[in-house]
Amino acid sequence: MKKYYVIVTSSILLSIAVIFVLCSSSTTESIGSKTPACDSISTTSAAHKFRSPYIPEEVDFAGERLPLEYFDVRECFEREMISLMNFHSSMMLNIKRVTMFFPIIEPILASYDIPDDFKYLSLVESDLRNRISPAGATGYWQFMEAAAKEYKLEISAEVDERYHLEKSTEAACKYLKAAHKSYGNWTMAAASYNMGRGGLNRQVQRQLCDNYYDLLLNEETTRYIYRIAAMKLIVGNPQQYGFDIPESEKYQPVPCTEIKVNTSQPDLVEFAYKNKTNYKMLKLLNPWLRDVKLTNAAKKEYIIKIPVDGYRDAMQHRIAVKEE
Repeated sequence: MKKYYVIVTSSILLSIAVIFVLCSSSTTESIGSKTPACDSISTTSAAHKFRSPYIPEEVDFAGERLPLEYFDVRECFEREMISLMNFHSSMMLNIKRVTMFFPIIEPILASYDIPDDFKYLSLVESDLRNRISPAGATGYWQFMEAAAKEYKLEISAEVDERYHLEKSTEAACKYLKAAHKSYGNWTMAAASYNMGRGGLNRQVQRQLCDNYYDLLLNEETTRYIYRIAAMKLIVGNPQQYGFDIPESEKYQPVPCTEIKVNTSQPDLVEFAYKNKTNYKMLKLLNPWLRDVKLTNAAKKEYIIKIPVDGYRDAMQHRIAVKEE
């Protein structure tokens, strides 16, 4: 046993001696060198410096300026700018997707005399995806079921018009127009869209204040206007904020024909193939169709979008040409 301990102890001491020699050699080399080994890391880091975002002297939402001269307002706005700028994957997809959806949303806003900036509200609400929030808000404009029905959107097992871009945009316009009439400005109208008019009115009465930038609100609504304004600034000037996406790489609206239907469609798969498309494309362009059938006992007229025949083949050719 004693012999065993002597061997083990000798081995340990020898290992320590080797490590000491290697460390001394490395240290001497580093001290004698003009360029330490860690300089390669410093050089890499220098290429990825993080800077505060550029903020113009004047920023507005729907023609109403943000009072950036107030420190709390500036800090809140800067927070949203930094957050969105560094959420690279989401922002890149947003910049690519707006060219597909904004051309549909913009004329509807204009027809209701709603400022064009409200298209960014839909982007903040849903990233222009048909999402369902934990609270149950649904679709591009994130309507709760009660509010959707109040603004005449149909909701059933087979049809949910919260997923209908044009109809849900019209419903949002009706809400915003009424809210603007109530508050007298678009900033508070937008805040009420997030918080609800009842909740916002209670805070106005409690705090004896009707200026959004002076109200103490819940965190989500506190960030809401700043986030919309930041989204507007970045999506409107993507290259200035580090997103270099050529126009040719942005997504485009799918050219469609519209088919009016006022009868029952017991099999939407068959309906799709009869109209020279497939079920996938049918549901992609008409996400408000929530089932494999459309019973339509009331004989209501629906407009179903069908992609122009040969559209996918044309797009495939375009991509192949671009790659060459």
